[in-house]
Amino acid sequence: MSTITRVEISHHQLPLDPAFPASWDTQPRTRFPATIVRVFDDQGHVGIGSGDSMYGFADYERYFIGHEALDLDRHAAVLSNIEFHAGRPWPMDVALWDLAGKIRDEPIWRMLGGTSNRVRAYASSGVHRTVPEMVELARRTLTLGFPALKIRFGRPTIEADLAVVSAVRDAMGNALELMVDCNQGWRMPWDTQPAWTVDHATEVAARLSAERVFWMEEPLHRGDYEGMTELRRRVDIRVAGGELTREPYEFRELLERDCLDVFQPDCVCTMGISGLRHLAHAVNAVGKVFTPHTWGNGLGVMANLQLAAGTGGGAFVEFPFDPPEWTTARRDYILRRSIEVDGDGWITLPDMPGLGIELDEDVLARTRTGQATFA
Repeated sequence: MSTITRVEISHHQLPLDPAFPASWDTQPRTRFPATIVRVFDDQGHVGIGSGDSMYGFADYERYFIGHEALDLDRHAAVLSNIEFHAGRPWPMDVALWDLAGKIRDEPIWRMLGGTSNRVRAYASSGVHRTVPEMVELARRTLTLGFPALKIRFGRPTIEADLAVVSAVRDAMGNALELMVDCNQGWRMPWDTQPAWTVDHATEVAARLSAERVFWMEEPLHRGDYEGMTELRRRVDIRVAGGELTREPYEFRELLERDCLDVFQPDCVCTMGISGLRHLAHAVNAVGKVFTPHTWGNGLGVMANLQLAAGTGGGAFVEFPFDPPEWTTARRDYILRRSIEVDGDGWITLPDMPGLGIELDEDVLARTRTGQATFA
């Protein structure tokens, strides 16, 4: 028996120069925060996780200390209760799975029942660039071996967004699959604009379908179940979403109402590995696609890669990559080695126990701070 003895949480920030002008935020980001969760057992193992800020989680650590480390279902139930009362505690779930893998001497993807440690990545851009710059990014993406590229909407006009898609498709032909993130599922705190209507989303979908876009992501608000069902009835393009949907019953609604073709929850933000492994099987069972959202630091990316490999994730898994503002070195600064794709867009997950990655303790010491938000 392995018993949890303590939990440690630390916050870190990497200065960004040049700043990262995220397409979903009007304020360019000058620092990249990371929260690290460490869970210790009485046998010398340490599990690590990352994701949300975990502010206030110290009030709940007592519900884990002294308990059997491998009782993952019990821990997930407690974390679900904590989420109801506080913030999103799912980095703790990732740390517990990493700890369990180290205790069992087994990688997470294998613990989840996976039969292959290889997943194929799509490059996920995050910056609103000019048309020529986006075409160049697409060319570079293909040269590096990525089979697909996701383009972010949110420019001043929808015509400007669509012009980027059209130019990239014209330049790349069928050599590169394209996804489009409409960014209507949720809003930044300052953003009070209403989400698209079904009619507007239908018009955009027709344009994207003509450009042979692989999927249309978050075209409506995440809770507009009727709208998503109607949109899917009207259009012939895949509809994706669910990256920040929070509760199991919400995913049941999305499944039962036939709202989505592609389900994209992120295990460091939603339900953890513990909950999403069951959702993945339910999604796969009805012929839909499960492929996690992974926008975050390298630890979170790896957690979602392990989840995807362990549950038979979709054709592509998200890989945040948009140099020079968003590189693997920046994204994975907390790790000793960055996560990279090979020349054909594949990522081979390690056979090491748990997540199979190591933190860079020197970098963490240099970047330690008391703040866990963007600045």
